[in-house]
Amino acid sequence: MSKDLIQFLKDLEQNNNKEWFEAHKSTFQKHQKTMKTFFAEVADRLRATDDIESHKVFRIYRDVRFSKDKTPYKSWFAGSFKRTAPMLRGGYYMSMQPGHTKVGGGFYGPSPTDLLRIRREFEQNDSEIRSILDDKKFKSIFGELMGEEVKTAPKGFSADHPAIDLIRKKQFYVMRSFNDAEVTKPDFQDKVVETFLALRPYFDYMSSVLTTNLDGEVIVK
Repeated sequence: MSKDLIQFLKDLEQNNNKEWFEAHKSTFQKHQKTMKTFFAEVADRLRATDDIESHKVFRIYRDVRFSKDKTPYKSWFAGSFKRTAPMLRGGYYMSMQPGHTKVGGGFYGPSPTDLLRIRREFEQNDSEIRSILDDKKFKSIFGELMGEEVKTAPKGFSADHPAIDLIRKKQFYVMRSFNDAEVTKPDFQDKVVETFLALRPYFDYMSSVLTTNLDGEVIVK
């Protein structure tokens, strides 16, 4: 990624209004094209080892209808890569923001059925998920499992369960951070792909959970 792209996002953050954006729209379109090409190339590289159904770069325009923040534009580029459902679960995600670039993925909004299935799995046996999350390489890349969680325990679960730290979560994702110097290096795309590939043990495990019942019988065709 070029330093010009990072600088454009910095300038947009400082001038987040329609007048400035329209005056610099050609610059935005140039950088948007760069991002679309970048995401397409990453998607092609992921397909060498994973089944990617689709990918997309999100719109830069913010939906301000129900937000107190009325700034019209996002000061970052972001997008996602969708694995082929229903057998392959989990989604890859990347956002590029000056000083706060994030690469990772997981499960941001599991359905009530999927959320309950995940929690029941952790309730029954949390050793496999912990072995993945505590793996030295995985932890060095991503750190801790992230996501919103309930304050005590979900309905139907004991607050004293040994796996309550996992059970109380409503989201299950991990992220790797990159600074601007790392983002503008020639090997940044390699680092992104490397990061996504490091997610596979986690995705493979969660896909197995979400396509079987607690007895290990396949429930998805």
